[in-house]
Amino acid sequence: MLSVILPASNEEAWIGPCLDALFASDPPGMPAEVLVVANACRDQTVAKAQARMDAAQAAGWQMTVLDLPEPGKLNALNMGDARASGDIRVYLDADVVVSPPLIGQIARALAQAPGPAYASGTPRIAPARSAVTRAYARFWMQLPFARSAAPGFGLFAVNAAGRARWGAFPPIISDDTYVRLHFTPAERIGLPATYSWPMVEGFRRLVRVRRRQDDGVAEIAARWPDLLEREGKARLGPAALLKLALRDPIGFATYAAVSLAVRLGPQSRGWTRGR
Repeated sequence: MLSVILPASNEEAWIGPCLDALFASDPPGMPAEVLVVANACRDQTVAKAQARMDAAQAAGWQMTVLDLPEPGKLNALNMGDARASGDIRVYLDADVVVSPPLIGQIARALAQAPGPAYASGTPRIAPARSAVTRAYARFWMQLPFARSAAPGFGLFAVNAAGRARWGAFPPIISDDTYVRLHFTPAERIGLPATYSWPMVEGFRRLVRVRRRQDDGVAEIAARWPDLLEREGKARLGPAALLKLALRDPIGFATYAAVSLAVRLGPQSRGWTRGR
């Protein structure tokens, strides 16, 4: 069985399209379930998820909606894991929209993997409203991490042997980086099917999220320094950076301004979604 674990906190604007796309997926070739784990929601997230029970059944999916009073994405992930039945686990953010082939490609790749494996699709940044976000996203997507195989932001999946690499999700900032670094580059499977992931809108929000991302990596480096040895991404040298900057000077200037604001601004207080 394939289990999709979908944590959601005040995601009423996103949860509907996320689930609609999931249920429009090509058949994964095995029984499938989705567990929506709403955590401390103060909006219509739970109601919008429950309204799609019939659509889930019509698409052949089992669906469970958990309405937790406690906040926290990591607790939601752990509660979803505790209820999930599948050997293949897909961890899906509520603002992600998968393309029809992706879930099936994940299921087949992980079912056929000879050992522990991690998989994700090819990310696409959803169209942004603000010019600053469009410029930042355009440049960010050319950086080595975003262009690496299976970067996994917003969506990642593991088989049973891969899930055995770690226990409960610890209270950390960056759950996706933590999981990805439990696998060597050779164990990560990048799939051609795409998914859409929205970047936050506006300069201030970009700074907040970028600061969180940097703090998440620093936290992992401090607590689990051996994990960073598995990163495997290409380094961006001065010559390559200059080439990117010349190709997209506006994107580079925007990215550089966000990076500078992160360095000069106050330290992060932990997890933030930026929206």
